[in-house]
Amino acid sequence: MDLLRAAMVGAAGTPYHDALFFFDVQLPPSYPAVPPQVYYHSFGLRVNPNLYNSGTVCLSLLNTFDGEDVERWSPASSSVLQVLVSIQGLVLTAQPYYNEPSYERQLGTLEGARNALPYAVNAYLLTLRTMLHLLRRPPAGFKALMVGHFRRRGRFVLRACEAYLQGCPVGTLDADACAMEESREWPCSAGLRLALTGVMPRLIEAFTEIGADGCEQFDRLQIQ
Repeated sequence: MDLLRAAMVGAAGTPYHDALFFFDVQLPPSYPAVPPQVYYHSFGLRVNPNLYNSGTVCLSLLNTFDGEDVERWSPASSSVLQVLVSIQGLVLTAQPYYNEPSYERQLGTLEGARNALPYAVNAYLLTLRTMLHLLRRPPAGFKALMVGHFRRRGRFVLRACEAYLQGCPVGTLDADACAMEESREWPCSAGLRLALTGVMPRLIEAFTEIGADGCEQFDRLQIQ
């Protein structure tokens, strides 16, 4: 087998929570002397600096991004599992702003804090749009997985939208879409409010169509 397809769930506490991300992994004839080729199903949306809308995955381990020798592919010790774990842990992070080249030097500064939140908001909104694309057109062979996931998690996606409308910063919710201890309420920006009130009815409709649990508790009139 030289072609694999992997599904990844965005972690709680990040802008990617409860979303599904799909990657095609091809093992070249010279593998493991060279790294696998990885394609991300982006639907034309760049949800992260390392995940291009062309489908390219920019990662040192794949030799598609500059890095120290210890971060690059090693035929002796690197693996496909390591690639997937790196995407989950190093790419789909709580603060994707710092994945931009040279921006990591702003970590812990006022400038970084000022820029990281709106960046996370944009990543989150693009992630919601990715969900809608997946609900309409899941990758071949993964429709059942997609439907099962959003049947279970759809109401938590909507609950998170409501929490952000009420002032929780994006990416600070736990697995039940409740505020974590470090969450602080901020006024929801006009842009985020407009975007969420536009996308939530579409999410409710899509989740309802697949039989997602608990969507009936979200009244469309309350989010207009």
